[in-house]
Amino acid sequence: MSWKKTVRNYRYFFMLLVAGGLFLLLSQAEAQNWKALPPYNTLWPLWTAALSPRDPVTGVPTPIVTNLKPTTVLPAQPGLTWDPSWAYPFLLYNTPVGMAYYDPLLGVKLWPPAYLKDPVTGLPKPITLAVGYQYLTPTSAAWLSANVPVANLTYLSTYPSFALAANPITLPPALATALPGLSSLLVSLVAPAPSITTLLTAASLIYP
Repeated sequence: MSWKKTVRNYRYFFMLLVAGGLFLLLSQAEAQNWKALPPYNTLWPLWTAALSPRDPVTGVPTPIVTNLKPTTVLPAQPGLTWDPSWAYPFLLYNTPVGMAYYDPLLGVKLWPPAYLKDPVTGLPKPITLAVGYQYLTPTSAAWLSANVPVANLTYLSTYPSFALAANPITLPPALATALPGLSSLLVSLVAPAPSITTLLTAASLIYP
């Protein structure tokens, strides 16, 4: 075999090797299920089009938010974020006083959970993620089916308390005593709760 043929064969081999490597990298990127978002390093789902639609140019799932700060406003809700050390994720919602999360045990609370903040400074305390976190299994359809409807209803039922905190109404003591629900009624006119039809369902999260 001449040296020219040898060089040509090596060139072809090298090109195939590069092409194979690129294919592998693209395949791995396509298979990613989660993306870590600042400032707490919790995971955002890439496996549901409702929360991570595909970029029309690249075809890559892109989160609808770039961070999960308390002031983040979700374009669609509930959002979903996961600390892999927990058995279940948090469902995220907008409120007049900032983003909130649903916990099956605690109900709806302002984001973030206490353990994600430094107890002294209140600054973010990001979680440490294990190698390969991107490829962890998506949230189970059974968990979403069981919890999303309950979370949506719980969020709507607690929304007035967040609205009242953002829009405090002080009534004369006698009136407040006589009509204990008047403050909530008045604030519901100023900051009405979202309609349940605007919230994502379990099915819209499960299916891409």
